[in-house]
Amino acid sequence: MREAIDNRIGVQVAPTGQTVPIPATEATETAALAPAAGGGRRALDRLRPVLRNQKAAVGAVVLVGFVAVALLAPVIAPGDPNDIVARRHLPPSAAHWFGTTGAGQDVFAQTVWGTRLTLSVGLAVGILTTLVAIAIGMIAGYFRGRIDDALSLLMNVFLIIPSLPLLVVLAAFLGSGNPAYFVFVLTVTGWAWPARVLRSQTLSLREKDFVSAAEVSGDGWFRIIFREILPNMTSIAVAGLFGSTIYAIGAVSALEFLGLGNPSVVSWGTNLYWAGNNGALLTGAWWTVLPSGLCIALIAFAFALVNFAVDEVTNPRLRVQRLAAQVMARAGGRLARSSRATPVVRHAG
Repeated sequence: MREAIDNRIGVQVAPTGQTVPIPATEATETAALAPAAGGGRRALDRLRPVLRNQKAAVGAVVLVGFVAVALLAPVIAPGDPNDIVARRHLPPSAAHWFGTTGAGQDVFAQTVWGTRLTLSVGLAVGILTTLVAIAIGMIAGYFRGRIDDALSLLMNVFLIIPSLPLLVVLAAFLGSGNPAYFVFVLTVTGWAWPARVLRSQTLSLREKDFVSAAEVSGDGWFRIIFREILPNMTSIAVAGLFGSTIYAIGAVSALEFLGLGNPSVVSWGTNLYWAGNNGALLTGAWWTVLPSGLCIALIAFAFALVNFAVDEVTNPRLRVQRLAAQVMARAGGRLARSSRATPVVRHAG
């Protein structure tokens, strides 16, 4: 096998018997994500490749835009969004950018103010679900034995229960439509799958040498789990966070659309609920449905983009293949997608 390596080469990929040189400047991007303990500078080095990713950049811009809209809602749409401002079902115009609802309320103001509640519930559920999944999944994977059996049984019970009927029953039973109840219900029904994934990865890392070394040195189980094992599972935890947030935004909007929320609270789900009750589809008032529905789809798409970007950057195979494809594109070649060869990494020396 012929090699073409000069003094700038840092990474070499060998798909199906060919050698593809990669500049050492890009090799630093690969090395920046190697799992190891470090301070703030190493954390910044791990974050930098994610920020350079195009998918992450697009998703982050959309997410920052939604967060800005939620925070600046009183400035963007001052006043009470439930105020009746014009005749019912007016189409979009210069006076009312998104038209009016079946009750004469401004759709633009309701869409802007609805961002606050929907986004806050989604992020709260995502964070709580991830924390519960980390605690239960990693404890089960580390201790194994009877503790693992008991916690795995608990996970399996929540996994086999149909989530949507359980959501409807819990939401109807708890009532009141308070956002805190939605956070509780969605956290209870959404933690099991990410916990199962984290348990499987913990079982694998449990056999590594650095865990054995920590046990021999006298470290307690709490430190080993959350200071030694967890940093090596950051990408999986982040993926679970984004997935849980997408699930929560869609689920809370669906529950509110079914009438299980507080109809007097402005959110994307209640906007869709009132649009359906006021016969928006029957009267052709599409502008009362489209903004909230499009916002739900767009923010889920943005979280998915960031999630895919994190996977691309942290997954060694995807990361090195992407770098190899970039170098071959500059050289006028193309990396075969059908190649299943394991990338070979060579550090610059």
